[in-house]
Amino acid sequence: MVKSTDPIIDQWYHSPHETQQFMVTAIEDASSTIEIQYFDGTIDEFEFTTWYAMEVEPVAAPEDWTGPMDNIELDDDFDQDDSEVQSDDWSSPYEE
Repeated sequence: MVKSTDPIIDQWYHSPHETQQFMVTAIEDASSTIEIQYFDGTIDEFEFTTWYAMEVEPVAAPEDWTGPMDNIELDDDFDQDDSEVQSDDWSSPYEE
């Protein structure tokens, strides 16, 4: 018998059907979906019926739950010198 666990936002879970632990990031009643993010940063969603059919168990957050943030790379076109704010800019009006 499958034991159902209600999804809780920001709670980490594990399921034998999934290869990684994941965290619930949103519950969308209008679309009947539960949005999740895996430890590696991948985003996915389950329909309510799928969620309640899975053997989902709450687990403790990974020791380093910032793991997905480690995978962010800066764009090669980003030039730090171009983004620095100069003191002369502080008094000038905002321009797009």
